[in-house]
Amino acid sequence: MSDLYVNSGFKQATLAPFGPIGIIAHTTNIDFVRKVSDVLSSKRNKRIADGRTQYASNPGYARSDYLIDSKLIRFQSGEGKCALGESVRGNDIYIITDVLAHNGTVKLIDGEHVISSDDHYMDLLRIISVCRGKARRINVIMPFVYEGRREKLDTRGESYDCADVLKKLYSLGVANLIVFDPHDARIANAVPLMSIEYPRCQFKLTSALLSKFGSIKLDKDNTIVVSPDETGVSRAIFYSSHLNLPLGIFYRDRDYTIKVNGEHPIKEFRYLGDDVKDRDILLIDDMINSGSTMLRTAAKLKTYGAGDIYCLSPFGLFTEGFDGFDKAYEEGIIKSVCCTNLVYHPEGLDKREWYLDADMVPYVARIIDALNVDESIYDLINSTSRLTELVSQIRIGEVFDEFNE
Repeated sequence: MSDLYVNSGFKQATLAPFGPIGIIAHTTNIDFVRKVSDVLSSKRNKRIADGRTQYASNPGYARSDYLIDSKLIRFQSGEGKCALGESVRGNDIYIITDVLAHNGTVKLIDGEHVISSDDHYMDLLRIISVCRGKARRINVIMPFVYEGRREKLDTRGESYDCADVLKKLYSLGVANLIVFDPHDARIANAVPLMSIEYPRCQFKLTSALLSKFGSIKLDKDNTIVVSPDETGVSRAIFYSSHLNLPLGIFYRDRDYTIKVNGEHPIKEFRYLGDDVKDRDILLIDDMINSGSTMLRTAAKLKTYGAGDIYCLSPFGLFTEGFDGFDKAYEEGIIKSVCCTNLVYHPEGLDKREWYLDADMVPYVARIIDALNVDESIYDLINSTSRLTELVSQIRIGEVFDEFNE
């Protein structure tokens, strides 16, 4: 741990680097990770040039490249291994993984195989195992938490995959786990002694949207925040309360007297909230999988006379392609869809007129920078104050991104 000193009878941790930073990426997300390394290098070297740090002489504090030479190897049998091309002894290691990426393939006995989320998880364990016992500390940045979609107990019995994953990472000695906007934050209950942080994407999503669409008026008379279902209402409440906007919710009215394919069928989607006629909509969800929920909700809001509809979500998977969104955009049902670049984007997404990318590279670099010196990251992961400041900036006609400053 960091050296301690005594001040007025209390012990306080000095903000000394935990060790030289080393960043390891999966092959599938190497471009994103390389950008994180470049931003971190620029920040620290500028800090030294400006004389704003006392750690200029610390070995490895400022580098031109923080990436560790590593390679994930697959055999035709499907087995694999991780090999490092340089030593990580004494390093403060940050493994950045994207378990949703499906842009990698390997040749197996029976042909080409797309690397799945399960494969990415096993590769993560391989990377940890090769660093274990050598690195001074191991941290994992997993934007979309693997197997984290579970939200309720099922009396029929279901596997507790996410809990097992977290326990495994903890047992392997992972010191810090960083996940963004998890579907259900209660996953942390599986490992109460493990350090898990949940940075929010709301500030970056909102600022990116407002930077492009300056015509959006964030006041109660012109804009409403809407949750497409009751399970995501807490996320919508966060936006609503900090942007001082009204809240609307779509409620799934189910028939609990019967079950179809193990589920109670939905009789009707009911909207609860203020009148949306002629008002712009911020439609909030934690992820876009196929996009059917977003599109269905947007179409319903249009029948109520809603104005422009902006869809905001940290993770855009678009598992069924873009045709539905292309059609909705052409018909004027949606104005824009804003997601982050924390996970892999299907090819062609960035060329869509309706798509807006929120760049999270500076945010991830800032988190690594802070954790390395044991700095509190409470203000970084908590969007409350930044969203409040954002509203103030909008009122004076200025929007900026503090992570790029």
